[in-house]
Parts: sequence; C-alpha cells; structure tokens
Amino acid sequence: MAWYIVRRVLQGIPVFLGSTFLIYAMVFAMPGNPVLRMFGDRTPTEAQIAALEAKFHLDQNFFTRYFLYLGDVFQGNLGTTFNGQSVNEILIRTFPTTLRLALLAVIIQLVVGVTAGLISGLRKGGIFDHAALIVTLILISLPVFVLAFVAQWFFGIELGWFRPTVGQGAPWSDLILPAIVLAALNMAYVVRLTRGSVIETSQADFVRMAYGKGLPSRRVVPVHVLRNSLIPVTTNLAADFGILIVGATVTEGIFNVPGVGNELFKAINRHDTPEIVSIVTILVIVYVFVTLLIDLLYGVLDPRIRYVKK
Repeated sequence: MAWYIVRRVLQGIPVFLGSTFLIYAMVFAMPGNPVLRMFGDRTPTEAQIAALEAKFHLDQNFFTRYFLYLGDVFQGNLGTTFNGQSVNEILIRTFPTTLRLALLAVIIQLVVGVTAGLISGLRKGGIFDHAALIVTLILISLPVFVLAFVAQWFFGIELGWFRPTVGQGAPWSDLILPAIVLAALNMAYVVRLTRGSVIETSQADFVRMAYGKGLPSRRVVPVHVLRNSLIPVTTNLAADFGILIVGATVTEGIFNVPGVGNELFKAINRHDTPEIVSIVTILVIVYVFVTLLIDLLYGVLDPRIRYVKK
C-alpha cells in the first residue's frame, strides 16, 4: 500500500510539470503585450513598460520565466496580479466558496444520480427506467449556460424557490440552485452509468448465488449489487470533482458566485496572465490529489483489489 502511494505521487509529478508548462506556454503565447493591456486606452511611457516588464519577468526568455514561476510555486508564492493583488489572498478568499459549491454538486450527483440509476437498473424496461433515460438525454443535450439561465428564471424569479443570484457571504442555501445546475449534466451520466453497472452486476454469478442461498433483496442489493456497481461511478465522480471546480466558471459567473471560477473568468477578461496561470495551477494540483484519493478508495469499495508491489 505504501509503495503504491509513493508510486502514484511520483506519477503525479510529471503530470503537474507537463500541465503547468502547457498552461504557461498557452497563456503567455496570447498575442499582444500584457503590460499594454493594463493601461487600456492610455499610452504608457517606455519607462513604465520597462519597469513592469522587469517586475513580472517579461523581459526574460520564456524558459527563464517558467522556472522562476515554478520556484515561486514550490515556495508557496503564487505571485501577484497585474493590479498588485496577491494571488494567494485571492484564492484564500474565493476557493472555499468554490469548494463548497463543488461538494454540494457532488452530493447532489451521488444522492440523486445513484438512487435514480439504481432504481432504473433494478426496474429495467419499466416506466421509471424510460423516464430516467429521457430526462438524462435532455440534460446531456442542454448547454450549461442555457440550463443556468432557465433555472435562474424559472426557479429563482418565477417560482421564488431560490435566490436568483448568490448573496453576501455565499450561504449554503444560496448555493443550492447553482449546485443543481452544475451537477445536472454529470448527474445524467451518473444515472446512466449506475443503471448500466447495476444491470451488469445483477446478472453476475455471485449475485445469483446470493439469491440462491435465500438472502433477501434488502441484503443482496446494497451489499452485493450496489457496492460493486459503485466502482465505475466512483471513478466518474472523482474525475467530475476536478471538472466541477474548473467548470464552475460559467455557473459562478451567471449566479454571481464569489468563487475561483468567477475570479478566473474576470482574470481572462482582464488578460491577467499571472493570475490565470496561478489559478489553473492550483486546480491541477487539486485534480491530481483527488484522483489519488479515489484510487485508494477502490480497495475500500472492492476487497478484491489489492495494492501490490510490482
């Protein structure tokens, strides 16, 4: 087990370096001088341009800038934005809100998606099964910004069940509607994945043997069927957690959620390259860390899985 953890951590290092290198290259490869964008319609002097380029290492070559950036990251310093704000402080202020939003979305996916998928799989071909397939197909077909605007108008304005936008401090109650929107697309995949896995597991020999021994459905379904069916679902939810944090940009912008996604959206509009790179770097770290945790969870869900040294 310990060797497996070490190996997975070592595998995450090239993923981190490769991801940050590509992000850094793509962001700083955008056309135009980022220093000039800071001044908008104003024309800076040559001295101002030179001073800002030296401050943000823009006068250095690309590889020198990248390694200087990595050195700061390893020291816990994510740099400053073009307007002088500390990226560390921005993330400390915004990341907890995005984390709460993503966790709420994952809980909605897990509870609603797994429950609907389980019922649909156990009652294959029934009314609930057909309805679940139709609803999930509609959710998969809708872009997230369309679903967000419809939910905001219908549930927030017309029915008044939720606040149309998130209020001061982003309380949990205000995050429910954006969390539902954020979870909707991947929840549809969870329903279908759980359904297919339940149908496949229900036909396995060990499940038939359990019924043959006289075990009741209330014992067979949660212990033998659901537990084994959750393995692919867990993989999906693990990957989805990182996607939710990254993909919350549009949802946070529409619902005015004061989170990382909204801040990233504003940084992109400002062409604030240091902030963009630093925020995405943190998202990469979170994604790699969550993936490692889910790999370790496999052994809990399926005792047949053992981490052996190869």
